[in-house]
Amino acid sequence: MVGRLQAHLEAIYGFRCQARAEAFVVDLETAALLGGTGRAPEELLVLEARGGLELALYLSPALLARLERYDASPLGSVLDGDLDGYCQVTEGVSHFLYVAHTAHYERTVSLLELEAQAEVDKFVVCLLHRWGEGVVGWARELLQRLFDHVAYQPRLSLEERWRYEEANRVSRRFCARLMGHVVARRLDRLLGDLRYAYRLGAEAKLRHFAHGG
Repeated sequence: MVGRLQAHLEAIYGFRCQARAEAFVVDLETAALLGGTGRAPEELLVLEARGGLELALYLSPALLARLERYDASPLGSVLDGDLDGYCQVTEGVSHFLYVAHTAHYERTVSLLELEAQAEVDKFVVCLLHRWGEGVVGWARELLQRLFDHVAYQPRLSLEERWRYEEANRVSRRFCARLMGHVVARRLDRLLGDLRYAYRLGAEAKLRHFAHGG
């Protein structure tokens, strides 16, 4: 599942990352030793050392077990069976891929930028699984389920709560603008806009998500 998700994101954004997320997945004990909080079923751990980055991706055994039955099935089947679990794994893979991508170009990345990109990635991955089957209705449902019907962990600090809410706000505006391409079935334009935004850095990406242009 992790490898298939990374390949899907790479196809959407038009590049391939040499580092494979599935090789960096660690268990809870290792994640704790590396500084993981254990508050979420997925967590990307990043350490800047010796002029480079060291990464580890924690995905809880319970989360992986939930999705295990879909390993041999078309990925679209998980959307009906466990959309929430699928989006959690997608978020972890998105974080891994985006950090690896920005590190390759020696560019810094903010936590807000990372979270906003993951929100877009969850929407577009799920959207494209059903591109050929009533996609407009599905896209509208996704906008509501992923951006409007949300809840935040009660243990978040005020700063963390603001960051997740702001990531939701700016990424929703971007995904709502993409609906024009969905309605018109312009896959090439959709991918073009996604790839352009993905390669923007830092504040430029967040401004683009929120306001366009």
